[in-house]
Amino acid sequence: MADDDSFQCNINHLPNNTATVELYHGPDLTKPDLTARKTTDTAKGFSVSKLLLILGLGAFLCCEGYFGCRLHTLSIQQEEIKKDYSDINNITLGLFSVDQWRDKVSGIINHQVKHFTLSPKQKRDLQKEVEQIILALINKAEGLVNKPTKSIGGKLKKLAVKTFVNTDKIKAQVPAFAKTIIAKIDNPQSKNKLSSLALNKFAQAQKTGYLDSTITANDSLKNKMYQKYHVSSPEEFNSKLTSSLDSIRTTTYNYCFGMLGCILIVLGLWWVFRKRVELHAVLFIMSLLFAFILLAVGLTASMIEVDARIKSLDFVLLGEHVVFKNQVLFFQSKSILDVVEVLVKQPAVDSILVGVLILMFSILFPIMKLTSTGIHLLSKRKLAENRFIKYFAFQSGKWSMADVIVIAILMTYIGLNGLLESQLAGLNIKSDALTIITTNNTALQPGYIIFISFVLYGLVLSTILKFITPYDSH
Repeated sequence: MADDDSFQCNINHLPNNTATVELYHGPDLTKPDLTARKTTDTAKGFSVSKLLLILGLGAFLCCEGYFGCRLHTLSIQQEEIKKDYSDINNITLGLFSVDQWRDKVSGIINHQVKHFTLSPKQKRDLQKEVEQIILALINKAEGLVNKPTKSIGGKLKKLAVKTFVNTDKIKAQVPAFAKTIIAKIDNPQSKNKLSSLALNKFAQAQKTGYLDSTITANDSLKNKMYQKYHVSSPEEFNSKLTSSLDSIRTTTYNYCFGMLGCILIVLGLWWVFRKRVELHAVLFIMSLLFAFILLAVGLTASMIEVDARIKSLDFVLLGEHVVFKNQVLFFQSKSILDVVEVLVKQPAVDSILVGVLILMFSILFPIMKLTSTGIHLLSKRKLAENRFIKYFAFQSGKWSMADVIVIAILMTYIGLNGLLESQLAGLNIKSDALTIITTNNTALQPGYIIFISFVLYGLVLSTILKFITPYDSH
């Protein structure tokens, strides 16, 4: 028996020279196993590993929250700047603006009159035309004088003209008269007077109540925008806003990639701690917080931007080029929440229904799913096995339209982009008299990248939950 590890024999000698044999066969099964209890308590209770994991993930969670907050703020700022840019450069304030045409045509008229010059050949040809006109006037006047008359007064006038006026001498001076007239026309002072006269007539032609009110409204909008951005001219306005948009675009994508980097770190920790069962619950709850931030930013940041423009329109008017640049035909930038808001505010019932469906299945369902997974994992069996909680934790994915929204937005982008490209291509014209160059700036925005990352990240968390849940997942 001494060789049997699970069986011991102890002999205790008593004072009366008697012996008592005590037999022990393994541990006392009536007493709890302290080692097993200690392991279970460590898995469910506090440990240094859990604290370090919470602190580490908390730091990354703060980083993701900061990146998301900045991305959301910059997205709103970018949308506002682009809307202001499109309002000032809209085709209604440019190519279709009476104010713009007034300025350009006035400049052409002023330039054409003030800088009007005649070549020697043109002067000779014009002189011949003027001579013919003067001769025709003299001949007509002579014919009127020589017209037969019966009155004594008419006969006296006719006699006086023939006596004192030598028409042949006047006709001989016609070339000199014509030359003097041409010199007067080509005089700078005369050209300035003609320019002022032409501009005054042009100003009178455009002064109507409707045009005046339209020009006043446009000027008010421009002045308001110039004050807002502290600029004083259209060129300075466009340059400043373009520079700001370039900077915002770069910064926004940097924050977007920063958020995705935090998510990759979380997924990497799942691989590192895949065998540390006691850390799975804490890691999963922290992972849910990362998912909530992704969802919030993905819903509120701009996802798609539609921007169609006439980059340049150049045609010849009165021998001079008239140029319009960056004429915005259409601009819209929307997030998912913006789309829901627009649909719900429509008077049509079908639009409201679509908005409610998107709100329910693309926003509320994902929120309920994330919340239910956390409740299922942390709660006791009775609450964790609740039919409502289990449904949203494991089965609501088939009803969620988040992935459908991702595909729909992608297909919308592809369709709109192709449509705009084909339509704008039909406007492109290049000739000596007219040149039109169009551009399509339609693009997906960082909000789309964040939302599609949330959808994929949510699928990964759903798969992880099925492996780590202590209860039935079906």
